Amino acid sequence: MRVVDDTGEALVTACAPGAQARWPALYAQARAEGDRAVRTEAFDAMATGEWELAAGAWQETDLLLWKPPTSWFSVNAFFVPDGDGRRLRNWYVNFEHPTRRTEAGFDTLDLTVDLVIAPDLTRWEWKDEDEYAHVRRLGIVSDTEDQAVDDARGEVLAMLTDRSGVFAQAERWAAWRWEPAWPTPRLPLAVAAAERVAPEGG
Repeated sequence: MRVVDDTGEALVTACAPGAQARWPALYAQARAEGDRAVRTEAFDAMATGEWELAAGAWQETDLLLWKPPTSWFSVNAFFVPDGDGRRLRNWYVNFEHPTRRTEAGFDTLDLTVDLVIAPDLTRWEWKDEDEYAHVRRLGIVSDTEDQAVDDARGEVLAMLTDRSGVFAQAERWAAWRWEPAWPTPRLPLAVAAAERVAPEGG
């Protein structure tokens, strides 16, 4: 990720196709094969507290990510090719742990459930509720975290209704574009070489 803005209001980062990534090996397999059953296996592996990582690269979309410092969600904007330029495909709210800054960057944890929003903010739908129910059964998401997600859902829907938060500047962010002169993001060497991840306390 590339830092676009970093204020008390939000950490704004961006990504472009080709950016280096490390993600759970089973998740990478599920993406490659289009097999949601393998995604379920990935969550089962997460429940053990440790999972294998595989090298990957961000593909297809430019991403702009807006994350308030203590929020249990991030608001993402996905941009796709459109003629000679790019256009906003959709907004995407990812429910996740609040950001924890580290020497290497920042940490969070995806809590699986998402909200997909039309570019003009007039329509939205929940995504991956089945996977959220599964990680709840596995204990990956605790009762305390579940309550935080419920509160965050209400906060995001209120932002949509009131056009507040990031949505108060929706037109500005929808017009954002990745600068061609920016280098493709690369991982720090220690992260790029990592093979396993164990969450804090795991």
